[in-house]
Amino acid sequence: MADSAIVYLVDDEDAVRDALSFLLRSRALSVRAFASGLELLTMLDSESENLRGCFLLDFRMEKMSGAALHDALIERRISNPVLFLTGHGDVPMAVAALKKGAFDFLQKPYSDNELVDRIEQAIHVDATSHEQDAKVSERVQHLKARLACLTERERDVMKLVAAGKMNKVIADELCVSLRTVEVHRARVFAKLGVRSAAEVATLLSTTMTSTLNTAN
Repeated sequence: MADSAIVYLVDDEDAVRDALSFLLRSRALSVRAFASGLELLTMLDSESENLRGCFLLDFRMEKMSGAALHDALIERRISNPVLFLTGHGDVPMAVAALKKGAFDFLQKPYSDNELVDRIEQAIHVDATSHEQDAKVSERVQHLKARLACLTERERDVMKLVAAGKMNKVIADELCVSLRTVEVHRARVFAKLGVRSAAEVATLLSTTMTSTLNTAN
C-alpha cells in the first residue's frame, strides 16, 4: 500500500461520512472527508499536484451529484480511480459511470470488507500508474539528453531519416554530398543508440508525444 495514498471521501450526510472515515482509518487508510463536491474541487484546485490515492463519492448528493463531480474531475484531467457509493443505484447509472472510467459502483448496504478491498485495489492501481508514469518520464528525459547531443546538421539529417528518406534524397535536399549524409547518419545512430530509421522515428515520436502531453 502506498504510504502517501489518501482516500478522498465525499458524502453530504454527516453520519455516513463519519462512519466511513472511522471504518477506513480503522483499516490503516488515510482519509480526507468532504461534505460536498465543491469542497473537494476547491481543495483540488490548489493542491492537486502529485495527487495519490482514490476518490470515494456518494452518487446522490445535493447541489452537485457524484456523477457531476466525476465529470469535474475528468475535466481537470484528474485520473485517480473513482468509486461510487449509492443507496438508490440502478443498472443504467452504474453503466454510465463505468463507461466514463469509474473504478467501481457499489450499492448500499455494502460489506465493509468488500468496500475496503476495492479501495485498496484502487490505490494499488493508482500507485502502479504513478510508477509507470515515472518510468516513462525517466526514459523520455534520457532520450531528450541524447537528442541534445546532436549538432544542427545531424538534427536535419535525423528528421529526414525518420521520415524514411534515402541517403541520396537527403543529400539532394540538404545540398550536401552523399558521403556527408552517410557520416552524419552514422553519428546520429551512434549518439541516439539506435540501429535503424524506424528506431529513430519511434524515438522522435515518443519524445514529441511526451512533450505535448506535458504542455497540455
